[in-house]
Amino acid sequence: MTDALTVNAVQKHFKGVHALRGLSLQVERGITYGLLGPNGAGKTTLIRTILGLTVPDSGEVLALGVRMPDKAVLQRIGYMPQSTALYDDLTVHQNVAFFAALSGVTDPARVDQAITLVSLQNRAQSRVRELSGGMRQRCSLACALVHEPELILLDEPTVGIDPQLRVQFWDHFRRLNQAGVTLIVSSHVMDEAERCDKLGFVREGTLLAEGSASELRQRAGTPTLEEAFLHFAENGASAERIA
Repeated sequence: MTDALTVNAVQKHFKGVHALRGLSLQVERGITYGLLGPNGAGKTTLIRTILGLTVPDSGEVLALGVRMPDKAVLQRIGYMPQSTALYDDLTVHQNVAFFAALSGVTDPARVDQAITLVSLQNRAQSRVRELSGGMRQRCSLACALVHEPELILLDEPTVGIDPQLRVQFWDHFRRLNQAGVTLIVSSHVMDEAERCDKLGFVREGTLLAEGSASELRQRAGTPTLEEAFLHFAENGASAERIA
């Protein structure tokens, strides 16, 4: 079985900004891979390139074994953008049903299940414009999960989410992994990084280091992930992988 994701030497420029600098990584199936780095590190550009929404200047991306961009494979991928892409005049239920239909899902029970998962069943008939920022995030996550994708890309998924619901989300992410689903999660929150099976430290469009949280701390000789990130950044490590 092929890896869920392969990124080979991807380069991307935006009007003089070198967003991705020959970045490469591989993600096996059934794990949660965390992209950890500050704002502007290139995480969102990388996610959009994986989806085929951004075409790289050079290099290639294979998602579920298919070279991107490829429209057909998108039905097997879920995506939650950093800025919610919802229709304000539609209700929560209508938004989730719409995104389900785009992926060929016609079973209304799947829509209800996704809404319940994010604890919005009591607001299913509320228009999105009436929701708080955290509720909008929850609705966006339901839209990303409703078609039961094999690969899910989540860009800062827990921004504005209360701690209790954040725990519930991560518990569900783990159940998805157990079912063979692969998650790519971008974040700059270090405590969430501890929940990932594997991490990639990203800075200025490069992969500084890669491994589990404990492996990265051990290799850096630091007690925290934040200090480990600073260690690799300061020492100019380049794609320093840990088997």
